[in-house]
Amino acid sequence: MTRLLIVGGSDAGISAGLRARELAPEVEATLVVADAYPNYSICGIPYHLSGEVPDWRALAHRSRADLEAAGLELLLCHTARHIDTAARKLTVTDPNGAEVALAYDTLVVATGATPFRPPITGLDRLGAAEGVHLLHTMDDTFAVADTLTRRPAARAVIVGAGYIGMEMADALSLRGLAVTVVEALPQVLPTVDPELAALVEADLASHGVEVVTNTTVTEIRHTGEELHVSGAGGFARSTELVLVVVGVRPDTTLATAAGATIGARDALAVDRQMRTNLPGVYAAGDCVQTYHRVLDTDGYLPLGTTAHKQGRVAGENAVGGERTFAGSLGTQVVKIFDLAAARTGLRHHEATAAGLTPRTVAVTVADHKAYYPGAQPVHVRITGDTRSGRLLGVQMLGAVTTGVAKRIDTAAVALYHHMSVEELSDLDLSYTPPLGSPWDVLQAAAQAWKSSSHPASSKAPGP
Repeated sequence: MTRLLIVGGSDAGISAGLRARELAPEVEATLVVADAYPNYSICGIPYHLSGEVPDWRALAHRSRADLEAAGLELLLCHTARHIDTAARKLTVTDPNGAEVALAYDTLVVATGATPFRPPITGLDRLGAAEGVHLLHTMDDTFAVADTLTRRPAARAVIVGAGYIGMEMADALSLRGLAVTVVEALPQVLPTVDPELAALVEADLASHGVEVVTNTTVTEIRHTGEELHVSGAGGFARSTELVLVVVGVRPDTTLATAAGATIGARDALAVDRQMRTNLPGVYAAGDCVQTYHRVLDTDGYLPLGTTAHKQGRVAGENAVGGERTFAGSLGTQVVKIFDLAAARTGLRHHEATAAGLTPRTVAVTVADHKAYYPGAQPVHVRITGDTRSGRLLGVQMLGAVTTGVAKRIDTAAVALYHHMSVEELSDLDLSYTPPLGSPWDVLQAAAQAWKSSSHPASSKAPGP
């Protein structure tokens, strides 16, 4: 019987195990999970902490019973320590601290990522007991929840204005806390253009969130009653809760100690079949580099959707398949209060850095026919290559009711199939006045991009 070992119990690891068992039910598939929470939605953490998802158990994609019924053996609270590629053995530490050697025929490394710890004085010695938290795991979630319930917290400082920072600003505001978000860069949500980020910042302010950009936090102090956060330019705030959410790094220690090659952004180098350079060892998820479908090169895109897909490819190939990872476009969407911000493909500066000749056009289009009540604006930034006419990327911002999340998916499909900007107008998209227009938002943006090459007109088309 083939023995498949998988290190990691999140998106990539679970997807690998389920796919392997689906294709080869005779495979003995064992998951080595460092904590007690396999297959939990880390993306759902802010919604549990906001109170919108009261029971943390609801964050599980599947229960332990579901996974075991699918034929997966789970070794929970087991930490992988060493890979012996010659003997094809993985050494793990069990919950009692004893070392155990597990034999394998094929191994999938899905160790994910670890939160980046910026050089803030006091961060290394302050923790959950004082109300200072990183937020990446279920244990982190429980620690934040404990801080919020153990002592009354009226204020929170969030260091980092990326996706998690924005979602947690929303979540903690819903809990009634006064929230300050501090970002070292000039804008919140650095994954979109400044013009869209400014709209997000204005919406945050309208919900009572203080935003401080161009500011690096340098110190966190604890006085016994409250925390004091200070930074460049004289920034200083007192608070009861600090969240540090400034990004992640690939967790590659296990694989690199065994001789695995490092690739883009210090992630594990894998081919498009998710194979490492180690014999019989595959890798997937936030610990590996990711093939970018538009750039036709490898980068680092730690996204849950990507991890699921890469894990599925790794699991299939680990049991004899020949599946190829099709690539990522970096498609993302985030809900911030009543807004949804989304992007897919390349932004202007990214395209320029890749040697392309981009043109980016901004339009604002109603989400549906204006004569039907409730029409709201969708802000679109569309980027295409001026030489080839190829679509390179799209960004959108609108109310959550405007279908931004699905409209960006249409753009992602177009990018996946290497369509030109002009070809977007040929797509047969649905229309009814309460939900859209004869020319959808994306098509209106595409036509504005095309006409922008003619100085006489750069307006979005009418009906």
